[in-house]
Amino acid sequence: MADLQKLVEELSALTVMEAAELKKMLEETWGVEASAPMAMGMPMMAMGAAPAAAAEEEEEKTEFDVVLTDIGPKKIEVIKVVRSLTSLGLKEAKDAVENIPSTLMEAVTKDAANDAKSKLEAAGASVDVK
Repeated sequence: MADLQKLVEELSALTVMEAAELKKMLEETWGVEASAPMAMGMPMMAMGAAPAAAAEEEEEKTEFDVVLTDIGPKKIEVIKVVRSLTSLGLKEAKDAVENIPSTLMEAVTKDAANDAKSKLEAAGASVDVK
C-alpha cells in the first residue's frame, strides 16, 4: 500500500503546471474527464461530492423566468396584463406580446413567476416558467 502522507506531501509540492499535466495524464490513463476544477489539497473523496452538490443547487432554484409562448384570442387583455406586471410602456408591451416567444420577467421569485403566470393565463395567454 502506498504511503498516503508522502503522496499528499508530493502532491502539495506540485506547481500549477505540474498539477495540470498530472490531471491530463490521469484522464488519459483512467479514461475519464475532470468535470470541475479541483482545489489543491482537496481529498479525493470530495471529488465525488461535487456532482451531488451541483444537483442540489439545481433543485433549489430560486430565480425563474416568465416566458410568453402564445397570446391566445384576447391580445388587448394580454397587453394590459403585461403592462401591469412589468414596467413596459404600451408600445414595448405590444411588441413583447407580438414577438412570441418573449421573456417578460427574468430572475424573479417562484411566487412572482406563478402569480404572473396565473394572471396571463386568466387573460388567455400561454406561459412557461423556466
